[in-house]
Amino acid sequence: MSKPFRVLALPGSLRAKSFNRALLEYARKTAPASLAIEIRDIGDIPLFNQDVEAKGYPEPVARLQAEVAAADGILIATPEYNSGIPGVLKNALDWMSRPPGKATCTGKPVAVVGATPGISGTSRAQVVMRPVLAGMGMLQLVGADTALPGAGSAFDAEGNLVDEKARAALARTLDAFAAWIARLAPKA
Repeated sequence: MSKPFRVLALPGSLRAKSFNRALLEYARKTAPASLAIEIRDIGDIPLFNQDVEAKGYPEPVARLQAEVAAADGILIATPEYNSGIPGVLKNALDWMSRPPGKATCTGKPVAVVGATPGISGTSRAQVVMRPVLAGMGMLQLVGADTALPGAGSAFDAEGNLVDEKARAALARTLDAFAAWIARLAPKA
């Protein structure tokens, strides 16, 4: 087998017992052999400020930029806050989109998943995310998203995904994402 595609996974929540981080942990453990998922917390990313950027990227931002550059694809797990995406996630995406015209995220395959205790399953947040990712020049997988409602009962006390329907949906998303990355990967 060839080397697996390197996927940088970003949980869009800072909460210690985040359902979205747990969703990414499950994805990391159960991903097809063609994907190697690395989870990257975004809590250390400072608020975007062009004055700060003009002085040079802060170390956490420079590290994020390097991790994005090294990845074959980006997997984002977003909660849904007030029918949208959390500010901390939008902030990380804003830094990833820099510098204009030369961002390391441009042309990267991206997939979005999400889990929420609510009934919408992050579907509204994922709709909000589409124009943001398009504006960043990322190539979003569509039609195979995982939007998990009722997350409070989908995970056990240790954060393990126990809902079989959710497991199957995430497996379909990961398989589709592996195929999407392969389709977009530069040919040797």
